[in-house]
Amino acid sequence: MKLDSPPRLLLIANLWSLWDYPSAKREWSLEKKLAAVKEAGFDGFSAALNRNQGRLARKHGLCTIGYISSSTPSEFRGLIQRNQEGGALRINVQLGDHDTPVEKAIRLAIRIVEDGDALGVPCDVEIHRDTCTETPEKAYAIAAGFRKATGRLLPMTWDLSHIAVVKHLAPPYLKRLIVDPRLIQNSRQFHFRPFNGHHCQVPVTDGAGRLSTEFRQWLPVLDRMIETWLAVDQRDEDFFACPEMGPVRGGYNLAQLPNSWEDAKILAGIIAAAWKRALARIGCPPRNGRPNSP
Repeated sequence: MKLDSPPRLLLIANLWSLWDYPSAKREWSLEKKLAAVKEAGFDGFSAALNRNQGRLARKHGLCTIGYISSSTPSEFRGLIQRNQEGGALRINVQLGDHDTPVEKAIRLAIRIVEDGDALGVPCDVEIHRDTCTETPEKAYAIAAGFRKATGRLLPMTWDLSHIAVVKHLAPPYLKRLIVDPRLIQNSRQFHFRPFNGHHCQVPVTDGAGRLSTEFRQWLPVLDRMIETWLAVDQRDEDFFACPEMGPVRGGYNLAQLPNSWEDAKILAGIIAAAWKRALARIGCPPRNGRPNSP
């Protein structure tokens, strides 16, 4: 990899980390949330985008990542275009349902990737529970079918927390999680939610300012995913990393645990430090700067 063209880390906040922040009764406005995202050093945010979010993203100098959840091919172009109006650089897709057959899921994946390419907004299929990629067996079968049909690797969003819970894994996790490095290296979106085999989200901190024991057990996953991605030539590519801390509403966090947004900010800094260390190991300087928002 040329030292003058290293890949770039883009830290992406998911707006759901700011649900009910600072409380359900006093929740911040969208504009105040985006100002906080910018102040915290993030490069952008992700959401099911609309035109207003895109306008505010430009105002605050943030890029945007879109979101789609659908099992209906006839919806795909309209949903992509809606996110496109919000300035989406890429779109994260939760595709199908838990019981979507593999052959149908392959057709859905081909369709949404082709529609995204045609509209100029790349679509990435997320590994996620209650979708067609709920288990690693189905996810890898869909990826294999996509490659057989198109000659391409399936663009994916990696959230290993879902597989870890489905497979009831114990630390150190890695042997069961990184099965096909090529799919990781081909991808651009990574959701770094700390997990263990019983909980798809564990707290970053322990409530007293220290990193939690469970988070420390998860940290090798972060390092290995980044190292795996950087093991091939990624010059000039962007690595979109989301510290994916879910809120109490929705059930990912618990009311007694540290706040999701506060933990997400700490996790973002830890991701940035891991990225810097990984670049140093391969002799690349970091590359700064946000991508332009449309």
